[in-house]
Amino acid sequence: MATPMPMNSTTEGEDPQRLYRDIRRQTCTLAAPLSDADATVQSMPDASPAKWHLAHTTWFFETMVLLPHDPEYREFDPRYAFLFNSYYETIGTRHARPKRGLLTRPTLAQIGRYREYVDRALARLSERPLSRQVGALIELGCHHEQQHQELLLTDILHLFSENPLRPAYSAAPRRTRPVAALAPAGYTPYAEATVEIGHAGDEFAFDCEGPRHRVIRPACRLANRCVTNREWLEFMADGGYQKPLIWLSDGWIEVQRQGWTSPLYWWEENGEYFTMTLHGAQALELDAPVTHVSYFEADAFATWKGQRLPTEFEWEAAAQLVPCEGNFVDSGLLRAMPAPGLGSGPQQLFGDVWEWTRSSFSAYPGFRPLAGAVGEYNGKFMSGLYVLRGGSCVTPAQHIRATYRNFFRPDTRWQFSGVRLAEDA
Repeated sequence: MATPMPMNSTTEGEDPQRLYRDIRRQTCTLAAPLSDADATVQSMPDASPAKWHLAHTTWFFETMVLLPHDPEYREFDPRYAFLFNSYYETIGTRHARPKRGLLTRPTLAQIGRYREYVDRALARLSERPLSRQVGALIELGCHHEQQHQELLLTDILHLFSENPLRPAYSAAPRRTRPVAALAPAGYTPYAEATVEIGHAGDEFAFDCEGPRHRVIRPACRLANRCVTNREWLEFMADGGYQKPLIWLSDGWIEVQRQGWTSPLYWWEENGEYFTMTLHGAQALELDAPVTHVSYFEADAFATWKGQRLPTEFEWEAAAQLVPCEGNFVDSGLLRAMPAPGLGSGPQQLFGDVWEWTRSSFSAYPGFRPLAGAVGEYNGKFMSGLYVLRGGSCVTPAQHIRATYRNFFRPDTRWQFSGVRLAEDA
């Protein structure tokens, strides 16, 4: 997940404390169904315990806002700086990431008290006139916490998938609307053009979203919806996971090494496919977007279809033309849903699944990392990762925008990642 950096300070007139209260409350709501055991266990090195997410986001506000800017503040527990630092080398040593699940202490209740302690201190600080710098840091911390809200859910799903009982994080909600007939897999053409890419303006964005610049987009066609589970079953039935010629070399190595035969969380019983969701085990919804596939799988599927993945610039240019609306965590559905019926132009650009692009995560022209501890990330991760766009069904709606760049290793599957096809015009 992209590490947040403040490109712009808090928008004039925005109340940082209200934003802070709302997002902190949302995090606690997401964690409420979890027991201390649920929140402590770590199912793999890439995932973190929910308890760690709760503490790390609190440590961020304590370390980046309160300690440097409130002379009256005293640390809740100095040992937490070692336990809950993530990647900040300039701040100090830290507990090894693969061992976060060994932190049976502090307890979930103690982490709750830590959050309350920092919340009270932040409220006291906000009673004073805040400098633009402090307001920007609070806003940054809020967007950082929204990223960890999503990670909390993706990590809990992976943890529960490892439990033979396949427990549900929450009961499946009643759908607010009926699912319409599946939109045909049509394509929207885009003429060759010079397009503006990247963030501009006073609203918040991470540093890797800019500077805004011009890109020549060749003529292309973008699929009007995401690839579905039904289509992925056709890929599997045609031996997609057994055909080395459609795979990138590193991808084929992963297929053999990890024994991939289907997307993550799928299994078959008596000829019917099921998948693990945040609502527990569910029958595979055939017309929903395929989810939990790696870049390697997405690229292999596109090659099998005689097409390709879109570039992040093709994706962003198309997304700038539609409202930033979709199936986000706010809907409460917590799973990808079928496209909302027939319509002109691309559907599902936002929400449902993060969409792999064929673009490597690299710097835009003129990019410069920020000074200090908050400048450690994004820039130094611009190697060996691929960009995903659009958000997913567990992304907060307030958090996403057309310029947002997520990035992961090409073998990553535990995120809500899916596929949209593209082709040269």
